[in-house]
Amino acid sequence: MSEIIIKNGYIFDPISGIKGDKADISIKDGKITDKVSSKAEVIDASGRTVMAGGVDIHTHIVGPKVNLGREMRPEDKLFRGSFRGGILKQGKHMEMGFSIPSTWKTGYSYARMGYTYANEAAMPPLMAPHVHEEIRDTPIIDISAMPVFGNNWFCFEYIKNKEIENNAAYVAWLLNATKGFGIKIVNPGGTEAWAWGDNCVTINDPVPFFDITPAEIVKGLIETNEYLGLPHSIHLHGNNLGNPGCYETTLDTLKLAEGYKPKNKFGREQVLHNTHIQFHSYKGDSWGTFESGAREVMDYVNSNKNITVDIGAVTLDETTTMTADGPFEYHLNQLNHIKWANVDVELETGSGIVPYIYDKNIKVCGIQWAIGLEIALFAKDLMRVFLTTDHPNAGPFTRYPRVIKWLMSQKAREATLDTMKYKDKVIAASHIASMDKELGLYEIAMMTRAGPAKALGLSSMYGSLAKGADANIAIYDLDPTNIPSDPELIEAAFQNTAYTLKEGVVVVKDKQIVAEPHKYTIWTKVNMPENAQVMHDVKEKFTKNYTVNLENYAVFDEHVHNPRAIEVEVA
Repeated sequence: MSEIIIKNGYIFDPISGIKGDKADISIKDGKITDKVSSKAEVIDASGRTVMAGGVDIHTHIVGPKVNLGREMRPEDKLFRGSFRGGILKQGKHMEMGFSIPSTWKTGYSYARMGYTYANEAAMPPLMAPHVHEEIRDTPIIDISAMPVFGNNWFCFEYIKNKEIENNAAYVAWLLNATKGFGIKIVNPGGTEAWAWGDNCVTINDPVPFFDITPAEIVKGLIETNEYLGLPHSIHLHGNNLGNPGCYETTLDTLKLAEGYKPKNKFGREQVLHNTHIQFHSYKGDSWGTFESGAREVMDYVNSNKNITVDIGAVTLDETTTMTADGPFEYHLNQLNHIKWANVDVELETGSGIVPYIYDKNIKVCGIQWAIGLEIALFAKDLMRVFLTTDHPNAGPFTRYPRVIKWLMSQKAREATLDTMKYKDKVIAASHIASMDKELGLYEIAMMTRAGPAKALGLSSMYGSLAKGADANIAIYDLDPTNIPSDPELIEAAFQNTAYTLKEGVVVVKDKQIVAEPHKYTIWTKVNMPENAQVMHDVKEKFTKNYTVNLENYAVFDEHVHNPRAIEVEVA
Protein backbone atom coordinates (compact mmCIF):
# COMPACT_ATOMS: atom_id res chain seq x y z
CA MET A 1 0.00 0.00 0.00
CA SER A 2 1.15 3.55 -0.70
CA GLU A 3 2.47 5.96 1.88
CA ILE A 4 0.66 9.23 2.63
CA ILE A 5 1.48 12.21 4.77
CA ILE A 6 -1.23 14.68 5.76
CA LYS A 7 0.54 17.98 6.36
CA ASN A 8 -0.23 21.10 8.40
CA GLY A 9 -3.73 20.16 9.54
CA TYR A 10 -5.30 21.12 12.86
CA ILE A 11 -5.56 17.80 14.71
CA PHE A 12 -8.39 16.91 17.09
CA ASP A 13 -7.83 13.53 18.74
CA PRO A 14 -9.28 13.10 22.26
CA ILE A 15 -7.82 9.59 22.59
CA SER A 16 -4.35 11.17 22.36
CA GLY A 17 -5.36 14.41 24.09
CA ILE A 18 -4.59 16.53 21.00
CA LYS A 19 -6.74 19.68 21.00
CA GLY A 20 -6.26 21.37 17.65
CA ASP A 21 -2.47 21.26 17.41
CA LYS A 22 -1.02 21.92 13.99
CA ALA A 23 0.77 18.72 12.99
CA ASP A 24 1.36 16.09 10.32
CA ILE A 25 -0.05 12.56 10.18
CA SER A 26 1.92 9.75 8.53
CA ILE A 27 0.26 6.67 7.03
CA LYS A 28 1.80 3.42 5.88
CA ASP A 29 0.15 0.12 5.00
CA GLY A 30 -3.22 1.43 6.11
CA LYS A 31 -2.06 2.32 9.62
CA ILE A 32 -1.02 5.54 11.31
CA THR A 33 2.73 5.52 11.87
CA ASP A 34 5.60 7.70 13.09
CA LYS A 35 7.07 8.59 9.73
CA VAL A 36 7.06 7.79 6.04
CA SER A 37 9.60 8.00 3.24
CA SER A 38 10.23 11.03 1.08
CA LYS A 39 8.20 9.33 -1.68
CA ALA A 40 4.95 9.53 0.30
CA GLU A 41 1.96 11.22 -1.32
CA VAL A 42 1.28 14.60 0.31
CA ILE A 43 -2.19 15.83 1.26
CA ASP A 44 -2.19 19.49 2.21
CA ALA A 45 -4.54 20.06 5.16
CA SER A 46 -3.51 23.67 5.78
CA GLY A 47 -6.33 25.63 7.38
CA ARG A 48 -8.41 22.47 7.77
CA THR A 49 -9.71 20.36 10.65
CA VAL A 50 -8.42 16.78 10.87
CA MET A 51 -10.17 14.09 12.93
CA ALA A 52 -10.29 10.32 13.00
CA GLY A 53 -13.02 8.73 10.93
CA GLY A 54 -16.44 9.04 12.56
CA VAL A 55 -17.87 6.16 14.62
CA ASP A 56 -21.66 5.81 14.79
CA ILE A 57 -22.50 3.78 17.90
CA HIS A 58 -26.24 3.42 17.23
CA THR A 59 -27.93 3.31 13.84
CA HIS A 60 -30.36 1.13 11.88
CA ILE A 61 -29.02 0.75 8.35
CA VAL A 62 -29.11 -2.95 7.44
CA GLY A 63 -31.43 -5.90 7.94
CA PRO A 64 -35.03 -7.02 7.52
CA LYS A 65 -36.84 -4.11 9.15
CA VAL A 66 -34.79 -1.60 7.16
CA ASN A 67 -35.56 -3.46 3.95
CA LEU A 68 -39.26 -3.72 4.82
CA GLY A 69 -39.21 0.02 5.46
CA ARG A 70 -37.90 0.56 1.95
CA GLU A 71 -40.70 -1.61 0.57
CA MET A 72 -43.33 0.20 2.64
CA ARG A 73 -42.15 3.63 1.52
CA PRO A 74 -41.49 3.82 -2.23
CA GLU A 75 -42.08 7.58 -1.88
CA ASP A 76 -38.90 7.81 0.21
CA LYS A 77 -36.88 7.14 -2.93
CA LEU A 78 -38.15 10.40 -4.38
CA PHE A 79 -37.87 12.23 -1.11
CA ARG A 80 -36.11 15.49 -0.54
CA GLY A 81 -32.45 15.15 0.22
CA SER A 82 -29.11 15.97 -1.26
CA PHE A 83 -29.52 13.62 -4.18
CA ARG A 84 -33.09 13.78 -5.42
CA GLY A 85 -34.43 10.74 -7.23
CA GLY A 86 -31.22 8.74 -6.98
CA ILE A 87 -29.61 10.32 -10.04
CA LEU A 88 -26.15 10.74 -8.53
CA LYS A 89 -23.49 8.32 -9.75
CA GLN A 90 -20.26 9.36 -8.09
CA GLY A 91 -19.59 5.82 -6.94
CA LYS A 92 -20.21 2.57 -8.72
CA HIS A 93 -23.93 2.50 -7.95
CA MET A 94 -27.00 4.69 -8.05
CA GLU A 95 -28.13 6.36 -4.82
CA MET A 96 -31.68 6.69 -3.58
CA GLY A 97 -33.70 7.21 -0.45
CA PHE A 98 -33.69 9.75 2.36
CA SER A 99 -34.79 8.34 5.71
CA ILE A 100 -34.15 4.75 4.58
CA PRO A 101 -31.46 5.07 1.91
CA SER A 102 -30.26 2.18 -0.21
CA THR A 103 -27.23 0.26 1.00
CA TRP A 104 -25.11 2.06 -1.58
CA LYS A 105 -26.22 5.52 -0.57
CA THR A 106 -25.74 4.59 3.08
CA GLY A 107 -22.06 3.84 2.64
CA TYR A 108 -21.44 6.80 0.34
CA SER A 109 -23.24 9.26 2.63
CA TYR A 110 -21.37 8.16 5.74
CA ALA A 111 -18.07 8.45 3.86
CA ARG A 112 -18.88 11.95 2.61
CA MET A 113 -19.50 13.02 6.21
CA GLY A 114 -16.16 11.55 7.28
CA TYR A 115 -17.58 8.43 8.99
CA THR A 116 -15.91 5.06 8.54
CA TYR A 117 -17.66 2.83 11.13
CA ALA A 118 -21.31 2.16 12.00
CA ASN A 119 -22.91 -0.15 14.56
CA GLU A 120 -26.22 -1.67 13.44
CA ALA A 121 -28.01 -1.63 16.77
CA ALA A 122 -30.71 -4.31 16.42
CA MET A 123 -30.21 -7.61 14.64
CA PRO A 124 -32.93 -10.27 15.03
CA PRO A 125 -30.83 -13.43 15.36
CA LEU A 126 -33.12 -15.50 13.16
CA MET A 127 -32.66 -12.92 10.38
CA ALA A 128 -28.89 -12.55 10.78
CA PRO A 129 -28.08 -13.86 7.26
CA HIS A 130 -30.12 -11.00 5.77
CA VAL A 131 -28.32 -8.49 7.98
CA HIS A 132 -24.94 -9.74 6.81
CA GLU A 133 -26.00 -9.71 3.16
CA GLU A 134 -26.81 -6.00 3.48
CA ILE A 135 -23.59 -5.32 5.39
CA ARG A 136 -21.76 -6.87 2.46
CA ASP A 137 -23.60 -4.59 0.03
CA THR A 138 -22.89 -1.38 1.98
CA PRO A 139 -19.70 0.15 0.58
CA ILE A 140 -16.67 1.69 2.31
CA ILE A 141 -17.67 1.70 6.00
CA ASP A 142 -16.95 -1.05 8.55
CA ILE A 143 -20.10 -2.35 10.24
CA SER A 144 -20.97 -4.39 13.33
CA ALA A 145 -24.41 -5.72 14.27
CA MET A 146 -25.88 -6.39 17.71
CA PRO A 147 -28.26 -9.33 18.25
CA VAL A 148 -31.24 -8.54 20.47
CA PHE A 149 -31.46 -10.47 23.77
CA GLY A 150 -33.96 -8.53 25.90
CA ASN A 151 -36.97 -10.66 24.87
CA ASN A 152 -35.24 -13.96 24.22
CA TRP A 153 -36.88 -17.01 25.77
CA PHE A 154 -33.56 -18.69 26.59
CA CYS A 155 -32.34 -15.60 28.45
CA PHE A 156 -35.64 -15.29 30.32
CA GLU A 157 -35.37 -18.82 31.67
CA TYR A 158 -31.68 -18.73 32.58
CA ILE A 159 -31.92 -15.32 34.26
CA LYS A 160 -35.12 -16.26 36.13
CA ASN A 161 -33.32 -19.35 37.48
CA LYS A 162 -30.18 -17.28 38.26
CA GLU A 163 -28.12 -19.42 35.87
CA ILE A 164 -25.75 -16.66 34.72
CA GLU A 165 -23.08 -19.11 33.56
CA ASN A 166 -25.63 -20.87 31.34
CA ASN A 167 -26.94 -17.54 30.08
CA ALA A 168 -23.38 -16.49 29.26
CA ALA A 169 -22.80 -19.74 27.38
CA TYR A 170 -25.99 -19.16 25.39
CA VAL A 171 -25.07 -15.54 24.59
CA ALA A 172 -21.59 -16.66 23.52
CA TRP A 173 -23.10 -19.34 21.28
CA LEU A 174 -25.51 -16.86 19.70
CA LEU A 175 -22.85 -14.20 19.11
CA ASN A 176 -20.72 -16.81 17.34
CA ALA A 177 -23.68 -18.19 15.39
CA THR A 178 -24.87 -14.80 14.16
CA LYS A 179 -21.44 -13.12 13.90
CA GLY A 180 -22.82 -10.49 16.30
CA PHE A 181 -20.96 -7.85 18.26
CA GLY A 182 -22.66 -7.53 21.65
CA ILE A 183 -25.78 -7.63 23.80
CA LYS A 184 -28.65 -5.41 22.61
CA ILE A 185 -31.79 -5.03 24.74
CA VAL A 186 -35.02 -3.44 23.45
CA ASN A 187 -37.99 -2.82 25.74
CA PRO A 188 -36.94 -5.74 27.97
CA GLY A 189 -39.90 -8.05 28.43
CA GLY A 190 -42.21 -5.57 26.72
CA THR A 191 -41.77 -6.84 23.18
CA GLU A 192 -42.49 -10.40 24.32
CA ALA A 193 -45.52 -9.09 26.23
CA TRP A 194 -46.69 -7.44 23.01
CA ALA A 195 -46.97 -10.88 21.42
CA TRP A 196 -49.81 -11.33 23.92
CA GLY A 197 -51.25 -7.84 23.40
CA ASP A 198 -49.56 -6.40 26.50
CA ASN A 199 -46.48 -4.35 27.40
CA CYS A 200 -44.03 -3.75 30.26
CA VAL A 201 -44.22 -0.04 31.06
CA THR A 202 -42.22 -0.05 34.29
CA ILE A 203 -39.13 -2.06 35.19
CA ASN A 204 -41.20 -4.11 37.66
CA ASP A 205 -44.04 -5.18 35.35
CA PRO A 206 -44.16 -8.98 34.98
CA VAL A 207 -43.61 -10.53 31.57
CA PRO A 208 -46.66 -12.69 30.76
CA PHE A 209 -46.04 -16.43 31.29
CA PHE A 210 -42.35 -16.01 32.23
CA ASP A 211 -42.37 -14.87 35.88
CA ILE A 212 -39.64 -12.29 35.27
CA THR A 213 -39.46 -8.48 35.18
CA PRO A 214 -37.53 -5.99 33.04
CA ALA A 215 -35.36 -5.12 36.04
CA GLU A 216 -34.32 -8.75 36.40
CA ILE A 217 -33.66 -9.02 32.67
CA VAL A 218 -31.41 -5.94 32.58
CA LYS A 219 -29.45 -6.91 35.69
CA GLY A 220 -29.08 -10.47 34.47
CA LEU A 221 -27.71 -9.30 31.14
CA ILE A 222 -25.30 -6.85 32.82
CA GLU A 223 -23.98 -9.77 34.86
CA THR A 224 -23.78 -11.90 31.71
CA ASN A 225 -21.93 -9.20 29.79
CA GLU A 226 -19.35 -8.80 32.55
CA TYR A 227 -19.02 -12.57 33.02
CA LEU A 228 -18.02 -12.77 29.35
CA GLY A 229 -15.95 -9.58 29.36
CA LEU A 230 -17.36 -8.39 26.03
CA PRO A 231 -15.83 -5.32 24.36
CA HIS A 232 -19.03 -3.24 24.70
CA SER A 233 -21.42 -2.89 27.63
CA ILE A 234 -25.05 -3.91 27.33
CA HIS A 235 -26.74 -1.65 24.78
CA LEU A 236 -30.14 -0.77 26.22
CA HIS A 237 -33.35 0.68 24.82
CA GLY A 238 -35.40 0.79 28.01
CA ASN A 239 -39.08 0.44 28.83
CA ASN A 240 -41.76 3.12 28.39
CA LEU A 241 -39.93 4.90 25.59
CA GLY A 242 -41.54 7.98 24.10
CA ASN A 243 -44.33 8.53 26.63
CA PRO A 244 -44.88 11.60 28.83
CA GLY A 245 -43.37 10.92 32.23
CA CYS A 246 -40.97 8.26 30.93
CA TYR A 247 -37.95 10.00 32.47
CA GLU A 248 -38.87 8.36 35.80
CA THR A 249 -38.69 4.91 34.20
CA THR A 250 -35.35 5.92 32.68
CA LEU A 251 -33.91 6.90 36.05
CA ASP A 252 -35.16 3.64 37.57
CA THR A 253 -33.50 1.77 34.71
CA LEU A 254 -30.16 3.58 34.95
CA LYS A 255 -30.04 2.84 38.68
CA LEU A 256 -29.96 -0.88 37.84
CA ALA A 257 -26.30 -0.39 36.86
CA GLU A 258 -25.34 0.81 40.34
CA GLY A 259 -22.78 -1.40 42.03
CA TYR A 260 -21.58 -3.10 38.84
CA LYS A 261 -18.01 -2.66 37.62
CA PRO A 262 -16.74 -3.40 34.11
CA LYS A 263 -14.63 -6.52 33.61
CA ASN A 264 -12.93 -6.58 30.22
CA LYS A 265 -9.58 -6.22 28.47
CA PHE A 266 -10.73 -3.58 25.98
CA GLY A 267 -10.56 -0.41 28.07
CA ARG A 268 -14.34 -0.15 28.43
CA GLU A 269 -15.26 1.69 31.63
CA GLN A 270 -19.05 1.32 31.60
CA VAL A 271 -21.55 -1.49 32.19
CA LEU A 272 -24.61 0.12 30.56
CA HIS A 273 -25.15 2.17 27.42
CA ASN A 274 -28.58 3.85 27.24
CA THR A 275 -29.52 4.44 23.64
CA HIS A 276 -31.29 7.48 22.12
CA ILE A 277 -31.89 8.95 25.55
CA GLN A 278 -33.86 11.90 24.16
CA PHE A 279 -36.81 9.53 23.75
CA HIS A 280 -36.43 8.52 27.40
CA SER A 281 -36.27 12.03 28.91
CA TYR A 282 -39.90 13.21 28.90
CA LYS A 283 -41.75 14.78 31.83
CA GLY A 284 -45.48 15.45 32.13
CA ASP A 285 -48.53 13.25 32.53
CA SER A 286 -50.01 13.84 29.05
CA TRP A 287 -49.07 15.40 25.71
CA GLY A 288 -50.72 18.58 26.98
CA THR A 289 -48.29 18.81 29.92
CA PHE A 290 -45.32 17.36 28.02
CA GLU A 291 -41.97 18.94 28.90
CA SER A 292 -38.24 18.27 29.06
CA GLY A 293 -36.77 15.93 31.64
CA ALA A 294 -33.27 16.28 30.19
CA ARG A 295 -31.79 18.03 33.22
CA GLU A 296 -32.94 15.34 35.66
CA VAL A 297 -31.71 12.50 33.44
CA MET A 298 -28.35 14.13 32.70
CA ASP A 299 -27.80 15.00 36.36
CA TYR A 300 -27.85 11.27 37.02
CA VAL A 301 -25.70 10.37 34.00
CA ASN A 302 -23.14 13.03 34.88
CA SER A 303 -22.73 11.62 38.37
CA ASN A 304 -22.43 7.94 37.38
CA LYS A 305 -19.36 7.08 35.37
CA ASN A 306 -20.34 3.50 34.60
CA ILE A 307 -23.00 4.71 32.12
CA THR A 308 -22.78 6.01 28.54
CA VAL A 309 -25.63 7.42 26.44
CA ASP A 310 -26.33 8.55 22.90
CA ILE A 311 -28.64 11.47 22.31
CA GLY A 312 -31.09 10.43 19.56
CA ALA A 313 -31.48 14.01 18.35
CA VAL A 314 -34.70 14.98 16.56
CA THR A 315 -33.88 16.63 13.21
CA LEU A 316 -37.34 18.04 12.35
CA ASP A 317 -37.73 15.94 9.20
CA GLU A 318 -40.21 13.47 7.80
CA THR A 319 -38.72 10.06 8.50
CA THR A 320 -39.48 6.37 9.03
CA THR A 321 -39.50 5.03 12.58
CA MET A 322 -38.49 1.40 13.06
CA THR A 323 -37.69 -0.46 16.24
CA ALA A 324 -37.85 -3.83 17.95
CA ASP A 325 -40.14 -2.04 20.44
CA GLY A 326 -43.33 -3.35 18.81
CA PRO A 327 -45.84 -1.86 21.29
CA PHE A 328 -44.32 1.59 20.91
CA GLU A 329 -44.80 1.47 17.14
CA TYR A 330 -48.43 0.49 17.58
CA HIS A 331 -48.83 3.40 19.99
CA LEU A 332 -47.25 5.73 17.44
CA ASN A 333 -49.58 4.46 14.74
CA GLN A 334 -52.54 5.28 16.97
CA LEU A 335 -51.25 8.86 17.16
CA ASN A 336 -50.70 9.53 13.47
CA HIS A 337 -52.82 6.85 11.70
CA ILE A 338 -50.34 6.43 8.86
CA LYS A 339 -48.88 3.11 7.65
CA TRP A 340 -47.95 0.47 10.20
CA ALA A 341 -46.11 -2.83 10.02
CA ASN A 342 -45.55 -5.21 12.92
CA VAL A 343 -43.86 -8.59 13.18
CA ASP A 344 -43.10 -11.18 15.84
CA VAL A 345 -39.80 -13.07 15.45
CA GLU A 346 -40.43 -16.44 17.08
CA LEU A 347 -38.62 -16.90 20.43
CA GLU A 348 -36.42 -13.86 20.04
CA THR A 349 -37.90 -10.43 19.36
CA GLY A 350 -40.36 -8.40 17.30
CA SER A 351 -40.50 -5.06 15.55
CA GLY A 352 -42.66 -2.35 14.04
CA ILE A 353 -42.39 0.36 11.38
CA VAL A 354 -44.34 3.65 11.15
CA PRO A 355 -43.59 6.76 9.02
CA TYR A 356 -43.51 9.94 11.07
CA ILE A 357 -43.24 13.70 10.58
CA TYR A 358 -41.36 15.81 13.14
CA ASP A 359 -43.05 19.06 12.26
CA LYS A 360 -41.43 22.17 13.72
CA ASN A 361 -44.90 23.72 13.94
CA ILE A 362 -46.13 21.02 16.32
CA LYS A 363 -45.36 21.86 19.94
CA VAL A 364 -44.39 18.33 20.98
CA CYS A 365 -41.93 17.99 18.08
CA GLY A 366 -40.30 21.29 18.98
CA ILE A 367 -39.85 20.15 22.58
CA GLN A 368 -38.40 16.84 21.41
CA TRP A 369 -35.91 18.76 19.27
CA ALA A 370 -34.92 20.83 22.31
CA ILE A 371 -34.50 17.78 24.54
CA GLY A 372 -32.06 16.08 22.17
CA LEU A 373 -29.79 19.11 22.14
CA GLU A 374 -30.14 19.65 25.90
CA ILE A 375 -28.81 16.14 26.55
CA ALA A 376 -25.48 17.09 24.95
CA LEU A 377 -25.39 20.62 26.35
CA PHE A 378 -26.02 19.41 29.92
CA ALA A 379 -23.31 16.74 29.61
CA LYS A 380 -20.18 17.21 31.70
CA ASP A 381 -18.23 14.39 30.03
CA LEU A 382 -18.72 14.15 26.28
CA MET A 383 -16.57 11.01 26.17
CA ARG A 384 -19.73 9.34 27.57
CA VAL A 385 -22.40 11.17 25.50
CA PHE A 386 -22.54 10.44 21.77
CA LEU A 387 -24.11 12.01 18.71
CA THR A 388 -26.88 9.95 17.11
CA THR A 389 -30.34 10.45 15.68
CA ASP A 390 -31.30 6.83 16.34
CA HIS A 391 -31.35 6.72 12.54
CA PRO A 392 -33.91 6.81 11.12
CA ASN A 393 -36.20 7.14 14.16
CA ALA A 394 -35.53 10.76 15.15
CA GLY A 395 -34.21 11.66 11.72
CA PRO A 396 -31.72 10.49 9.08
CA PHE A 397 -28.04 10.08 9.95
CA THR A 398 -27.30 12.44 7.07
CA ARG A 399 -28.48 15.22 9.41
CA TYR A 400 -25.55 14.76 11.80
CA PRO A 401 -23.91 17.89 10.36
CA ARG A 402 -27.06 19.84 11.16
CA VAL A 403 -27.08 18.59 14.75
CA ILE A 404 -23.38 19.52 15.03
CA LYS A 405 -24.27 23.02 13.83
CA TRP A 406 -26.94 23.35 16.51
CA LEU A 407 -24.55 22.12 19.21
CA MET A 408 -21.74 24.45 18.12
CA SER A 409 -23.87 27.55 17.57
CA GLN A 410 -26.40 29.21 19.86
CA LYS A 411 -27.22 31.45 16.89
CA ALA A 412 -28.27 28.39 14.88
CA ARG A 413 -30.48 27.10 17.70
CA GLU A 414 -32.15 30.50 18.04
CA ALA A 415 -32.74 30.66 14.30
CA THR A 416 -34.51 27.29 14.37
CA LEU A 417 -36.57 28.30 17.40
CA ASP A 418 -37.64 31.48 15.61
CA THR A 419 -39.22 29.39 12.82
CA MET A 420 -41.48 27.46 15.21
CA LYS A 421 -45.16 28.30 15.40
CA TYR A 422 -45.26 27.50 19.12
CA LYS A 423 -41.87 28.95 19.99
CA ASP A 424 -43.04 30.35 23.32
CA LYS A 425 -44.52 27.02 24.42
CA VAL A 426 -41.37 25.15 23.39
CA ILE A 427 -39.28 27.60 25.41
CA ALA A 428 -41.60 27.27 28.42
CA ALA A 429 -41.40 23.46 28.36
CA SER A 430 -37.63 23.18 27.85
CA HIS A 431 -34.29 24.72 28.81
CA ILE A 432 -32.93 25.29 25.31
CA ALA A 433 -33.49 29.06 25.05
CA SER A 434 -31.50 29.76 28.21
CA MET A 435 -28.52 27.60 27.23
CA ASP A 436 -25.66 29.62 25.77
CA LYS A 437 -23.15 26.76 25.76
CA GLU A 438 -21.48 26.11 22.42
CA LEU A 439 -19.45 22.97 21.83
CA GLY A 440 -16.01 23.15 20.26
CA LEU A 441 -14.37 20.86 17.72
CA TYR A 442 -12.57 18.84 20.40
CA GLU A 443 -15.91 18.11 22.06
CA ILE A 444 -17.46 17.17 18.70
CA ALA A 445 -14.56 14.75 18.18
CA MET A 446 -15.36 13.24 21.60
CA MET A 447 -19.02 12.72 20.69
CA THR A 448 -18.48 11.38 17.18
CA ARG A 449 -15.17 9.53 17.29
CA ALA A 450 -13.21 8.96 20.48
CA GLY A 451 -16.10 8.38 22.89
CA PRO A 452 -18.09 5.90 20.79
CA ALA A 453 -14.94 3.96 19.85
CA LYS A 454 -13.87 3.69 23.49
CA ALA A 455 -17.36 2.65 24.61
CA LEU A 456 -17.36 -0.06 21.94
CA GLY A 457 -13.97 -1.28 23.19
CA LEU A 458 -12.38 -0.50 19.82
CA SER A 459 -10.31 2.62 20.46
CA SER A 460 -7.05 0.86 19.58
CA MET A 461 -8.33 0.62 15.99
CA TYR A 462 -11.06 3.25 15.52
CA GLY A 463 -11.80 6.80 16.60
CA SER A 464 -8.15 7.70 17.12
CA LEU A 465 -5.17 9.16 15.28
CA ALA A 466 -2.65 7.44 17.56
CA LYS A 467 0.17 5.33 16.17
CA GLY A 468 -1.05 1.86 15.19
CA ALA A 469 -4.69 2.83 14.69
CA ASP A 470 -6.38 2.24 11.35
CA ALA A 471 -5.78 5.23 9.08
CA ASN A 472 -9.45 6.21 8.99
CA ILE A 473 -9.33 9.99 8.73
CA ALA A 474 -11.66 12.89 7.92
CA ILE A 475 -10.38 16.27 6.74
CA TYR A 476 -12.91 19.09 6.88
CA ASP A 477 -12.86 22.50 5.18
CA LEU A 478 -13.10 24.21 8.54
CA ASP A 479 -10.37 26.42 10.01
CA PRO A 480 -10.56 26.06 13.82
CA THR A 481 -8.71 29.35 14.26
CA ASN A 482 -11.48 31.14 12.39
CA ILE A 483 -14.83 29.37 12.91
CA PRO A 484 -17.32 31.06 10.54
CA SER A 485 -19.93 33.33 12.06
CA ASP A 486 -22.47 31.84 9.65
CA PRO A 487 -23.44 28.50 11.23
CA GLU A 488 -24.61 27.20 7.85
CA LEU A 489 -20.94 26.96 6.86
CA ILE A 490 -20.33 24.66 9.83
CA GLU A 491 -23.07 22.33 8.61
CA ALA A 492 -21.74 22.46 5.05
CA ALA A 493 -18.22 21.58 6.19
CA PHE A 494 -19.36 18.50 8.12
CA GLN A 495 -21.76 17.43 5.34
CA ASN A 496 -18.99 16.89 2.80
CA THR A 497 -15.35 16.34 3.64
CA ALA A 498 -12.42 17.68 1.70
CA TYR A 499 -10.95 14.18 2.14
CA THR A 500 -12.02 10.94 3.76
CA LEU A 501 -9.46 8.16 4.08
CA LYS A 502 -10.41 4.55 4.80
CA GLU A 503 -7.37 2.58 5.98
CA GLY A 504 -5.08 4.92 4.10
CA VAL A 505 -7.10 4.93 0.88
CA VAL A 506 -8.64 8.22 -0.22
CA VAL A 507 -12.35 7.43 -0.65
CA VAL A 508 -13.69 11.00 -0.78
CA LYS A 509 -11.89 13.92 -2.37
CA ASP A 510 -13.50 17.34 -2.72
CA LYS A 511 -16.92 15.92 -1.79
CA GLN A 512 -16.76 13.19 -4.43
CA ILE A 513 -16.60 9.40 -3.95
CA VAL A 514 -13.37 8.37 -5.65
CA ALA A 515 -12.76 4.81 -4.37
CA GLU A 516 -14.53 1.86 -2.74
CA PRO A 517 -11.83 -0.18 -0.97
CA HIS A 518 -12.37 -3.27 1.13
CA LYS A 519 -14.20 -2.93 4.43
CA TYR A 520 -14.81 -5.16 7.45
CA THR A 521 -17.65 -6.84 9.26
CA ILE A 522 -16.78 -6.48 12.95
CA TRP A 523 -17.95 -9.25 15.30
CA THR A 524 -17.06 -10.70 18.69
CA LYS A 525 -15.68 -14.22 18.68
CA VAL A 526 -16.19 -15.70 22.14
CA ASN A 527 -13.87 -18.60 22.87
CA MET A 528 -15.64 -20.50 25.61
CA PRO A 529 -15.89 -24.22 26.39
CA GLU A 530 -19.11 -25.76 25.11
CA ASN A 531 -21.82 -25.96 27.74
CA ALA A 532 -23.58 -29.33 27.42
CA GLN A 533 -26.73 -28.20 29.25
CA VAL A 534 -27.14 -25.10 27.08
CA MET A 535 -26.59 -27.00 23.84
CA HIS A 536 -29.17 -29.56 24.97
CA ASP A 537 -31.62 -26.70 25.63
CA VAL A 538 -30.89 -25.13 22.26
CA LYS A 539 -31.46 -28.37 20.36
CA GLU A 540 -34.67 -29.07 22.28
CA LYS A 541 -36.19 -25.64 21.62
CA PHE A 542 -35.23 -25.69 17.96
CA THR A 543 -36.94 -29.05 17.61
CA LYS A 544 -40.11 -27.93 19.42
CA ASN A 545 -40.47 -24.21 18.73
CA TYR A 546 -38.45 -22.89 15.80
CA THR A 547 -39.51 -22.93 12.15
CA VAL A 548 -35.93 -23.63 11.02
CA ASN A 549 -33.55 -26.44 11.81
CA LEU A 550 -30.63 -25.69 14.05
CA GLU A 551 -28.28 -26.64 11.20
CA ASN A 552 -29.75 -23.87 9.04
CA TYR A 553 -29.80 -21.19 11.73
CA ALA A 554 -26.21 -19.99 12.01
CA VAL A 555 -24.73 -17.48 9.59
CA PHE A 556 -22.53 -19.32 7.12
CA ASP A 557 -19.00 -17.94 6.90
CA GLU A 558 -19.43 -17.04 3.23
CA HIS A 559 -22.24 -14.63 4.23
CA VAL A 560 -19.83 -12.56 6.33
CA HIS A 561 -17.92 -10.00 4.32
CA ASN A 562 -14.25 -9.71 5.27
CA PRO A 563 -14.81 -10.56 8.96
CA ARG A 564 -12.68 -8.88 11.61
CA ALA A 565 -13.13 -10.85 14.82
CA ILE A 566 -12.69 -9.24 18.22
CA GLU A 567 -11.65 -12.23 20.30
CA VAL A 568 -12.73 -12.88 23.89
CA GLU A 569 -11.41 -15.75 26.00
CA VAL A 570 -13.68 -17.15 28.70
CA ALA A 571 -12.25 -19.89 30.92
